[in-house]
Amino acid sequence: MTEDQFLPTETYSSQLEGSVTVQSPSNIALIKYWGKYGEQLPKNASISFTLSNCHTKTTLKYKPKIGEDSVFEVYLDETLAPNFKPKIEQFFARIERYIPLVKEYDFIIETTNSFPHSSGIASSASGMSALAMCLVELEQKLLSEPMSHEQGLQKASFLARLGSGSAARSIEGPLVVWGKHPKIKGSSNLVGTLYPYEVHPVFQDYQNTILLVETGEKQVSSTVGHNLMHDHPFSEQRFQQANGNLSKLTPILKEGDVEAFINIVESEALSLHAMMMTSNPYFILMKPNTLEIINRIWKYRRETGSHICFTLDAGANVHVLYLKNEKSEVLQFIQSELKIFCKEGKFIEDRTGKGAKTLK
Repeated sequence: MTEDQFLPTETYSSQLEGSVTVQSPSNIALIKYWGKYGEQLPKNASISFTLSNCHTKTTLKYKPKIGEDSVFEVYLDETLAPNFKPKIEQFFARIERYIPLVKEYDFIIETTNSFPHSSGIASSASGMSALAMCLVELEQKLLSEPMSHEQGLQKASFLARLGSGSAARSIEGPLVVWGKHPKIKGSSNLVGTLYPYEVHPVFQDYQNTILLVETGEKQVSSTVGHNLMHDHPFSEQRFQQANGNLSKLTPILKEGDVEAFINIVESEALSLHAMMMTSNPYFILMKPNTLEIINRIWKYRRETGSHICFTLDAGANVHVLYLKNEKSEVLQFIQSELKIFCKEGKFIEDRTGKGAKTLK
């Protein structure tokens, strides 16, 4: 797979005015990617659960440009959001050669999240993947020979990656690999791809409750965090560890070995935070309540034999992962022992999902 295959093969035969709406989910990495090179390319492969309830809905309104330069406006929850414009401008500049319509149309981008704004859930994956899908849907209308469904999904993932690396994993689901890995057939640094091997039924409808320990602006942006890996003393070992853990995960997913799954997923989460604590400058992204939640999850697992576990993003919030057949007991545990460590007692129930979809 090369970048050239995503270049347009024809000029657009017509111009249209209208709108398209896409709903795209966030995702949570099990094997973390932390560190990139080139144009949004990962230093190690990652795999994620696509979520279901945490999603962004984006409507792209388009019409042929009126002036010399194309223009766009961004609205979040029906309110003009000029702070989002620089990131979208950068995104359009990166994708222009692959989808030239971005310089031929004026756009109004209306977006809303199913989760509360500033809830600490990263919306870049869901937001950029939704916008990328909208653009591909528009391009499909303009081509005399539209792409196949699979080609359209690939291109959407390719474009989404250029806006936010993890967005490449939100186009499909429930398990998506992003990053070239020698033992994962079809894996690529350019796009996210559906995990191609057998997955045991226990992993096919996994539950994920997100405990909102901290809300608002992230302490460290993802861009800053990834850049800290360039001169990190342990970066190469970390890239090897992540790729090695992904190799170990393949038989675990096939055999339904939940205990081995827990060991790798929790280790990956703590390794991600260890890299931030040992970078220069260094950051501690966990909060006291994060640690309290982790210790209580470990205690509950020891005492009950539950298969509950946790993972973390680059922040203080905790993703609680558990089997569907343990849902009732785990939610009771969250209500009675973990909720008190969440800001304003807030948490979000979620589960694995299927990826982005166009809304009619």
